[in-house]
Amino acid sequence: MRNNILQYLFIAVVIILIVFAVYSIYGTRKIEEESNEEEELEITNIQNNIRLGIAEYDTLNPIISKNKYVQEISKILFEPLITITSDYKLKNALAKEWSKINETTYLIKLKDNITWHDGEKLVAKDVQFTMDRLKEGKSIYSSNVEKVTSLEVIDDTTVKIILSEEVPFFEYYLTFPIVPYHQYLTEDFWTSTRNVAGTGMYKIKEVTGNQIILKENEEWWNWKEPYKTQNIYINLYSSVGELYNAFKLGNIDLINTSNANLSEYIGTIGYNTKEYKGREWDYLVCNTSDNVLKNKEVRQAIQYGIDKNNIIASILGNKYSISNFPLDFGNYLIDGENVESKFNLELAKQTLLNNGWTYNYGTWRKTINYRTIRTNINLVVKKSNTNQVAVAELIKKQLKEVGITIQIIKATDYQYNRYLTNKNYQMILIGINAPISIDINSFVGKENYSNYVNEEINNLLIEIKNTQDENKIKENYQKIADIYSEEVPWIGLYYNKNTVAYSNNLRAELVPNWYNIYYNINDWYRET
Repeated sequence: MRNNILQYLFIAVVIILIVFAVYSIYGTRKIEEESNEEEELEITNIQNNIRLGIAEYDTLNPIISKNKYVQEISKILFEPLITITSDYKLKNALAKEWSKINETTYLIKLKDNITWHDGEKLVAKDVQFTMDRLKEGKSIYSSNVEKVTSLEVIDDTTVKIILSEEVPFFEYYLTFPIVPYHQYLTEDFWTSTRNVAGTGMYKIKEVTGNQIILKENEEWWNWKEPYKTQNIYINLYSSVGELYNAFKLGNIDLINTSNANLSEYIGTIGYNTKEYKGREWDYLVCNTSDNVLKNKEVRQAIQYGIDKNNIIASILGNKYSISNFPLDFGNYLIDGENVESKFNLELAKQTLLNNGWTYNYGTWRKTINYRTIRTNINLVVKKSNTNQVAVAELIKKQLKEVGITIQIIKATDYQYNRYLTNKNYQMILIGINAPISIDINSFVGKENYSNYVNEEINNLLIEIKNTQDENKIKENYQKIADIYSEEVPWIGLYYNKNTVAYSNNLRAELVPNWYNIYYNINDWYRET
């Protein structure tokens, strides 16, 4: 009897274990199936395409096009010899290597594994053809090669470039797109309507009347694995207004603009933004050969007396960024801490007081060599630039608080250019587009607008020119920035801001700059 009970108990335990095991297996499978269903659903919601837009489209040929949207998109279709990274470093693209033979001669060696989108191999003749077209003066890139006198093809992968005179950091000017000469053997380059082949990470799949479709280029020399964004649909619009409206309606995923009033066109919800510094830089030049401004403490006091934050907020709608130095638009050579306002009224006054100036009747004065000079200064501004006129008026008001009197000269464009050419000014407000190269000779080198001479800076510039050591170059630029901060031959004011607006569904690591907004676009993707 006892044995029967034990047998029943044993059988019951076995049955319970079997049931538990079956349930566990079934439950695990069910969880896995549910998990797989969720994963499949998540994958289904990820789109391997993104949608862009072009307003007022002309042509996809980057050498001919004058359209800024085409120029932006051309960065992923075409490639230069040398490209620029998101922090403005030089990086090999089509060029395998380059070397400076002497002050006016460069040797460029091409990579030997690059093919055009039509399957033809990239050769040195393509570089020569492109540069010859630029020399004809019809392209936005023509200024890049204006000092090039000749280009010699050494062999299929080597070219020699000869300049008419030395161009500091000429490598930065080799960032124009290269186009294939073999496609224009029987037709005129400037009138051809063909879709020119590139060498970039994407290539043209289809062109219709209102849309261009790009697809992943699996033959790209730097292709490693399938892109997250395999196709790019580019919608064409007749106006910028239509482009903005398409973004607002969710028909495209990204727009890039310098429009300071963007929210008035696309609203304020349903998208994210990424701001970055543009190329437009305004700065105040001090003529260091002037009897008043040759005194460093006066230039320092002016710098301390200008409230840049107030200028940007009250006149420029907070759409500009403080800037002190010409390269502080995100360039790796200049540390971020230099981009700070130096506004300090008390320090402005104390600086003058410490250097023998006395304050009487609303102005500072000092006797030098039996001659009394006062802080009464003329400021030249271009009358046609209403923003700069308003900035000058505010600077005048701000410096009055320091005890420095500004008389504004509102010059016509012709008069302004005469002032600038002859350096016939005490101070002048200048607006420029930042150069693509890192050359700052026009600010601190020979014949700069400030008439400023500093042997230490000259020696640092020579060292920069004669080295390829990136760390040494950065170290010297930082030293120059430090000297500038103390000497103040000019006063940097602000850079304009550009904005990339992108939909909430776009998953992208955006690192735009004014050279390229599409860094890492192959890793972007869209969720729906």
